[in-house]
Amino acid sequence: MERNRTDNKTGDILDGLTVIAFVFGMIGIIALVRVEKLTKTLKEKGVLEEDYKEE
Repeated sequence: MERNRTDNKTGDILDGLTVIAFVFGMIGIIALVRVEKLTKTLKEKGVLEEDYKEE
């Protein structure tokens, strides 16, 4: 017997949280890529030393 999704409030909340987690994860990945690109650019311009390592 199939369950109606509107009857499952907890499932709906968890689906919403999954979407929110995915969105924040994608924002984090985009931010990481931008920081890596900035680090590379600053190294090329001589602002950062070539052997600069992030902690």
